[in-house]
Amino acid sequence: MKKKNLKKGMSLTLTAAMAAGLLAGCGGDGKGSSATSSGGDEVPTYKIATVRWTDSWPTDFLESGIMKELEEKHGIKIEWDIYYNSDWSEQKSLLLAGGDLPDAFLGSICLNTSDMTQNKALFLDLTDMITEETMPNLTSIFASDPEMKAVCTDRDGKIYSLPKKLGLRPQVCGNSLYINKEWLDNLGLAVPTTYEELESVLEAFATQDVDGDGDPTNEIGYTNSAGSTVLSGDLRNILLPFGTMVSRADNYMGLDSNGDPVFMPVQENYKEAVQWMHGLWEKGILDPEYFTQDSSMATSKRQAEGGSQVGLITAWTADAEAGGNADQFVLLEALEGPDGNRYVENASNYLDISDRELVISKDCENPEKLLAWADDFYDNVVTLQTTYGSISDGCVTDNGDGTYAVNNPEDGSSLDTSAWSNSLKDFGPKYMTDDFAEKVSLPDNQGDGIKLKEDEVNGQYVTTDTNVGFPMVQYTSEEQSQLTMLGTDIYQYVEAQYAHWVVDGGIEDEWDAYIEQLNAMGLQDLVKAQTDAFTAYQETLGK
Repeated sequence: MKKKNLKKGMSLTLTAAMAAGLLAGCGGDGKGSSATSSGGDEVPTYKIATVRWTDSWPTDFLESGIMKELEEKHGIKIEWDIYYNSDWSEQKSLLLAGGDLPDAFLGSICLNTSDMTQNKALFLDLTDMITEETMPNLTSIFASDPEMKAVCTDRDGKIYSLPKKLGLRPQVCGNSLYINKEWLDNLGLAVPTTYEELESVLEAFATQDVDGDGDPTNEIGYTNSAGSTVLSGDLRNILLPFGTMVSRADNYMGLDSNGDPVFMPVQENYKEAVQWMHGLWEKGILDPEYFTQDSSMATSKRQAEGGSQVGLITAWTADAEAGGNADQFVLLEALEGPDGNRYVENASNYLDISDRELVISKDCENPEKLLAWADDFYDNVVTLQTTYGSISDGCVTDNGDGTYAVNNPEDGSSLDTSAWSNSLKDFGPKYMTDDFAEKVSLPDNQGDGIKLKEDEVNGQYVTTDTNVGFPMVQYTSEEQSQLTMLGTDIYQYVEAQYAHWVVDGGIEDEWDAYIEQLNAMGLQDLVKAQTDAFTAYQETLGK
């Protein structure tokens, strides 16, 4: 709770952000008042660091609406240290090395699992502070939903951070495939229902003047952007009919049909999927710049003026990737794969649930008062407001009968942009019960509303044995060091081989040498560390 001097250049204050004109609201004046005690005593002040994806999003919501209301309720003052993701890594390293920490970090984007395991002495053990007196909401959730406790319980049995579970989420909680229906209609083709039909359709797209501009060479079946995780994205999207789902972009781990952890890039279905992908390359279906272009180039093709140049996209919703060309695309029903199954991504135990949403520094004074403040974030109505914006700011309407409506933004922006501009959105402690979620209405023409509506198509394919992803697990410091040491080279090699095999082929002839090389690089030790962490997680769940 003590105040610390802010190092020059290390963070941007809320005052500066507001002065720069980063103001946007759903309605109302967006003004908040300072918290004061009734007796005129100095209000306890906590300095909390949080990270925003981009500096183009406003931050004034932190000083108004539900955020200000919770400060006043608990008689505290929050001083926000605001950082931006583009330069947070360097700034974080300086903070952790210097030891002059804020009282707390809010949002799982702040500290990753490696930060936590390697700097545990800097953070407060919250285990004995999470009580019915201090945190009645969270203790009740722990009792009714063991996964919430498991995700934040360290391997030493202690809790160093608070968890979240996102509300109003679809069963298919990852990206989906969308096909260019306008192009299908131009060629008189039906929407594909199997991976083989998809290949035939994409070949037609890529080899004919399907957009009618007189040039049969500027159509692209499927594109991507280069990067260190092209493969992990493909495993969850275009390769998914082969049952290749992984839930994390940073470890390539999945669960097999028996629920056991596997490293997906060494499985037989992975080899089959890569062979199929090479066939797409050979037929000219994949963008020639698939492994070389940056994300802005890929986006410009999907969102090209006059119509998309791409026949298939993967996205949370079509508008998220196709922009103004979204009307060209329709959701694909999960494609039947070689084994007859239809796979969808349902890694809610990783995508919707996480720890590290509030981490308190060891030198924070009176942390119980900060935890009591945080406990209110686990209230249904508070979670709704910290996800979409405040009732008092006009982002959400309380209908007065126990139901609530999330409003379309008044400025004409997308609901997704509005939510990130007027709330913590996916970050911070939060929890919404299923029965409460049923009482909330979302606009069904954009963002999460579209996603929930589309879930009716593929939610039917969610099963407990083929779609459950590798969860958010906790590692010992030794495991984390081993994963860091081994993982970098292994992942780079796997990605490089994937690009090579898609473009040049040869996976069948080179497979044994590939497996041998991975084992020589320590793959078995890496998988053992992941498996041990998974087993510990299961034990915490009581399984």
